[in-house]
Amino acid sequence: MPLPAHNIERETQVEKQMKRIVTFGEIMGRLAPPGFLRFRQALPGSLDVTFAGAEANVAASLAMLGVNADFVTALPDHDIADACIGSVRNMGVGTDHIVRGDGRLGLYFLETGANQRPSRVTYDRAGSSISVTPSSAYNWNETLKGATWFHTTGITPAISQVAFESALDAARIAKAQGSTVSCDLNFRKKLWRWDPSCEPRELAGETMRQLLPYVDVVIANEEDCHDVLGIQAEDSDVESGSLNVSRYPDVARKVVQQFPNVSRVAITLRESISASHNNWGGMLFDAATDTAFFAPVGANGEYAPYEIRNIVDRVGGGDSFGAGLIFASTTDELSDPESSIRFAVAASCLAHSISGDFNFSTRAEVEALMKGSGSGRVVR
Repeated sequence: MPLPAHNIERETQVEKQMKRIVTFGEIMGRLAPPGFLRFRQALPGSLDVTFAGAEANVAASLAMLGVNADFVTALPDHDIADACIGSVRNMGVGTDHIVRGDGRLGLYFLETGANQRPSRVTYDRAGSSISVTPSSAYNWNETLKGATWFHTTGITPAISQVAFESALDAARIAKAQGSTVSCDLNFRKKLWRWDPSCEPRELAGETMRQLLPYVDVVIANEEDCHDVLGIQAEDSDVESGSLNVSRYPDVARKVVQQFPNVSRVAITLRESISASHNNWGGMLFDAATDTAFFAPVGANGEYAPYEIRNIVDRVGGGDSFGAGLIFASTTDELSDPESSIRFAVAASCLAHSISGDFNFSTRAEVEALMKGSGSGRVVR
């Protein structure tokens, strides 16, 4: 017999209180020309300003899905940083553990591509607060107390050695306190410059190999494992948008072989036909059963990616995938691998239709797409 609506709501609130997810990383100002204008067209002139960063994006998506999520970072003490914190708090994300102090607000400039012209990102984040704030400033034992899940990414360690040390301490302490720890490898070749004696991929590999022993769930895109760990999917050419998805379970197995502590490996599978047209899906490998699950699947049970033909904004798509995976993994009725990857891929598919880095999609909307409601018909 189904529960009355008020009982379902009460159960949802109890479930929310039981889960506390903490994410850690940098949040920046995002400056972009309106629509598809190039900077040389838009400037001098106005730019659209929002706030975004991988781990903040995950926290915002989780809050939209109904989870008790806290975001931890370091920011300067001025009005613009206040507005930045307000934008996260307005999503329902907890901000009590954000550290205020030295440094500046990092920025990134986005030129949105279309058709055969790719999007371009320019970073301006040297000397940002998170890059100069020592790990001791965060009081990790208190910040992570009661957290059921902790999430960070490979972007944070790429910013500076100080930021790496903070992420490492957070993951280590979260693991020791019993939290599930996830990390999105998120290789950014324009970063990883803080040790001039190493090339970016070499530095990323050496650094992330120190962090991954504390990680339970590894998240990556179709080329991160190659860039960071030297593990490549055979017969795939990411630049041309050609992926041999059957090779990705072997990639996940090799990750688990190198890091036996990892229980699941999730990989997004993006086939870039153009900047405006991508095929989108994902794979979740479960180490306990040595089984890979793909989503979405067609009527015949075979992998059949979503065709996204008119992308509004793809930045943050991987973060919405990570948030969807974390949400599903911590929700009893979605926690099995097959349901988790279906939910994660559907959530991130919807994010491609939303301007900005945050995914303003609800659980009901994600589950509707999971069930096949992808026609885009008006909901009245």
